[in-house]
Amino acid sequence: MENRSVVAAFILMAYSELEDHRYVYFTGFLLLFILMVFTNLILIILIYNETSLHEPMYFLMCNLAVNGIYGTISLLPSVLGNLMSHTYEIYLTACFLQVFCIHTYGSVEFNTLAVMGYDRYVAICHPLHYHQLMSQRKFCTLIALSWIYPCIVFGLYFILTVQYTFCGRIIEKVYCVNFELVKLSCFDISFHSKVGFFVMILLIVPQLLMILFSYAQILRICLSASKESQAKAIQTCTPHLLAVINYTVGCFFEIISTRFNMSHVPHKARIFLALYFLIFPPVLNSVIYGISIQAIRVQVFKLFITCKNKLFTL
Repeated sequence: MENRSVVAAFILMAYSELEDHRYVYFTGFLLLFILMVFTNLILIILIYNETSLHEPMYFLMCNLAVNGIYGTISLLPSVLGNLMSHTYEIYLTACFLQVFCIHTYGSVEFNTLAVMGYDRYVAICHPLHYHQLMSQRKFCTLIALSWIYPCIVFGLYFILTVQYTFCGRIIEKVYCVNFELVKLSCFDISFHSKVGFFVMILLIVPQLLMILFSYAQILRICLSASKESQAKAIQTCTPHLLAVINYTVGCFFEIISTRFNMSHVPHKARIFLALYFLIFPPVLNSVIYGISIQAIRVQVFKLFITCKNKLFTL
């Protein structure tokens, strides 16, 4: 398709607020990037290699880790490059790619958390029929849908954005986001905004309803169960609840900062809030599951002991 845009690149103005301590921020983001990739790769490798972890719950953790790496690579290399630049420019094609990757990352994350909620509901409320209700075929279908559904829904909406002609080139963020990009269009965006709100509902409401339904049923079962069963259910659900709360808070900050005027909030606070859902869930998910779930924790200790022994034998 022919590029009809008036501008060939956009300026990410939020980086101007980080100029004074650019090397400090660069070091911090670089360490976060290494930490995110390392911890999520460790989780993926452990689950892949250890046959005792070849169960739906652990494969869903693996899916979260893969998506975390996908989101990290979509954002942090660009952030690191811009911190060392003095122009803060991002070309149109790169901006489009970043918009698609970041939005699909966010949707896949929420879809996976919703499927994990359903998995916990089946495990606690229907333990005798767990392997029937979460069969390998059904589980693989849910994993595939967690990626395919957001890519199709957001992809169809994103076609409208790609067809726009852009007159403005200043984006008040450290990365490209769809609504900020649309606001720079040369044309009226009222229809696009309404479609975007509808798409946001499609990408949030069904998943949120699944999570709420799952935990409503878990709560109902726990209220009539023994204290031992309640403790086991809490132990099983806590990592997932922490991951849901952490991610939901980050998404809430991003939606509010994008859709509403946040000029009264300090610039650096706005930058932090905008980056929260892209940085902290991939880091904290692996830590939460690694510490909270004994099967993962044991395998992590085994891996480090093996590495330690190999180092001493060299």
